[in-house]
Amino acid sequence: MADLVKRYPKARTNAVDGISFAVAPGEVFGLLGPNGAGKTTTIGVLTTRVRKTAGRATVAGIDVATDPVGARAVLGVVPQRPNLDRSLDAKGNLVWHAAYHGVPRSQRGPLADELLARMGLTDKADTNPDELSGGQAQRLIIARGLMHDPQVLFLDEPSTGLDPQARLFVHDRVAELAAGGVTVVLTTHDMDEAAKLSDRVGIVDHGRLLALDTPAALVAGLSGSATVDLDVVGTGTTPLRERLAAVRGTAGVEVLDAGTQEGGAARLRARVDGEAGAALPGLLDEVAAAGGRVLDVGLGEPTLEDVFIDLTGRGLR
Repeated sequence: MADLVKRYPKARTNAVDGISFAVAPGEVFGLLGPNGAGKTTTIGVLTTRVRKTAGRATVAGIDVATDPVGARAVLGVVPQRPNLDRSLDAKGNLVWHAAYHGVPRSQRGPLADELLARMGLTDKADTNPDELSGGQAQRLIIARGLMHDPQVLFLDEPSTGLDPQARLFVHDRVAELAAGGVTVVLTTHDMDEAAKLSDRVGIVDHGRLLALDTPAALVAGLSGSATVDLDVVGTGTTPLRERLAAVRGTAGVEVLDAGTQEGGAARLRARVDGEAGAALPGLLDEVAAAGGRVLDVGLGEPTLEDVFIDLTGRGLR
């Protein structure tokens, strides 16, 4: 994808404003950004649902604008919201999808059985989608997206609403697909999920690509070697953030939770150089000087979430 631009009619700014990146075969690529950042539109262009305004977008070497039918033949989509056909059972959903994509009749049933087994759904083949759990439905949607043997699979928030066991199952299948040569493009608001699954991540905001690298490299490039989380009541977050940022050894301070609900504690995260414990006394002194009270303290290391907040300047929208 090169210099991709999308502007919707009557919009004052571009939804996608010159984004460029390439994803290697068999790579798991995470596309991250706040709501309204442009990532959904970018994926919409790549999956032929949205027409680009300018630039070039290809999937498996096929131009999505000039050959959308060819592009759809080599890509699979797993949407965030279930959209299974309730008039068909689980296996019927897979067989119908295969027929739509021109898979030979003789291959549809055996392929559906194989994917149901891979997704742990063999005993649900005759079950209506309404009777499946959230995790089972999500696994069936992934199986459906693989029925026509796509070279690229787009996953939109693949584990939203899943219990821990189902989430781990989906994560294992994503790794399995990539190991088998399928390119996976993942959008998620879960920074831990992105760091775990993605070989590289791109962070977008206001239609522009702000960073692109491996999760480890992005975290390593962030200022501060440790973090101090403070749950605070009794003082405003804006002046407190400024006071904490002035503490010696502090590399940056972000508000993770403004504590806007009545009686709720605000949570601030300070990135510090050196040991987190060494900066703690100075941070606590500033909270007290601002008239606040600390309810809880957490010490840790920077994560991909810290990179995300540092680049976008806000929490998830």
